[in-house]
Amino acid sequence: MAQQEVTKLPNSWINIEWGEITALDGFRRGPFGGNLKKSCFVEEGYSVYEQYAPINDDCTSFRYFVDEEKYQELKSFHVNEGDFLISCSGTMGRITHVPIGSPNGVINQALLRIRLQGEFIFPDYFLKLFRSPLIQHSVLNKTVGGAIQNLAAVKELKTISLPIAPLLEQKRIVEKLDSLLAQVDTIQQRLNNLPDIIKRFRQSVLAAAVSGKLTEQWRDNSEYTTGVIKSVVFPKEWSFTTLGKAVNYGKCSKVGAGEIEDETWVLELEDIEKETSKILKRINFGERQTKSIKNTFTTGDVLYGKLRPYLNKIVIADDDGVCTTEIIPISSPSNILSEYLFYWLKSPFFYAYVDEITYGVNMPRLGTNDGKKAPFVVPPLEEQTEIVRLVEQYFALADTLEKNLANAKQRVDNLTQSILAKAFRGELVPQDPNDEPAEKLLERIKTARLEAEKLEKAAKKAAKASKAKKK
Repeated sequence: MAQQEVTKLPNSWINIEWGEITALDGFRRGPFGGNLKKSCFVEEGYSVYEQYAPINDDCTSFRYFVDEEKYQELKSFHVNEGDFLISCSGTMGRITHVPIGSPNGVINQALLRIRLQGEFIFPDYFLKLFRSPLIQHSVLNKTVGGAIQNLAAVKELKTISLPIAPLLEQKRIVEKLDSLLAQVDTIQQRLNNLPDIIKRFRQSVLAAAVSGKLTEQWRDNSEYTTGVIKSVVFPKEWSFTTLGKAVNYGKCSKVGAGEIEDETWVLELEDIEKETSKILKRINFGERQTKSIKNTFTTGDVLYGKLRPYLNKIVIADDDGVCTTEIIPISSPSNILSEYLFYWLKSPFFYAYVDEITYGVNMPRLGTNDGKKAPFVVPPLEEQTEIVRLVEQYFALADTLEKNLANAKQRVDNLTQSILAKAFRGELVPQDPNDEPAEKLLERIKTARLEAEKLEKAAKKAAKASKAKKK
């Protein structure tokens, strides 16, 4: 019995050490790596269960197999239907229940196999109990190791205290949990769909901004007429041109390593790709030494990464500096706001153009001259200011939605853990006085275990006698 109860439980419940509810061979760590090397593997045969199974809750995908001889050699590490497999290294504490019909196989060194006395505990009860914060905390609190942590030794894990309900109550708890957690899963799926919706909202705002639709009310149906450019309708007073003609696209001074002073701000492509906000108020260039030729840029330049342009990462410089040649500095004349240019480059119109002309498979890029040919429309300066204001207003709303979404996801994640914690404190379903108390269940578990131990001893004795007789 556990020496100390984890929490106050109903009278019909009991805390039992994990080792007390397992079969005789209930705890089995995988074989040493030397016993299951890649040289042992064959193209087909008995499956080798790896950490993929518990981490992904999937017992259908296998990379390695062993032949009959190796399978028999590793007989004590066999996997049976109904076993539980637990990840023991790196991503620890994940569990899966081996379903009926799973292939015969053996565990590798990164797994712990658990085999319960199934007639005394419902598998789904144990599965959900193990995933609860109570047991996860106990299991992960016993980890050992440095850089790559591992679960503690089996003898340590066996002493973890498990709250066990009466058998019939276990079934009621599982049914209630299945119902509640299914509802939580539905909520999570809906929340998971929202980031794409918010992303499409931002793109819609940008499309409306650079087509003139966003400022229709601002123009108040004035004397503007319209012209059609690439199937998109723009106000007549917006001029249609190309980036190369409208702005200083990629026009900058080249500097060599010898011309760069110590502690010069040097912007690299990864700084652009890590951008998370609309405009970086201060780009963290870092005090980097550089040997190759660089481009210079000045405050207010729009910086566009031509490598992996599908990432659509763009920033506005808030300082003078130097950048790698994979970044294109774009400076605007007085009739074009940097913020308007920024949003145009972020818009689906420019992205569609870039998507058509990028080259390269493994590392697609945009040619500097190709970028100059991109279509570009220029509203009057006053309307650009209104466009920027409206876009920032809608994007602020999107930012708020994303923040609320993150909080909601966190609450839902906490809800799952809260439900599990409540279930295994005996607070999720009412107790039935007619249920056989778990104390009686424990007595039957001990009796069955003693009988199993006697049978095992008798079997070993018989095998030993048979072996001696053959000699």
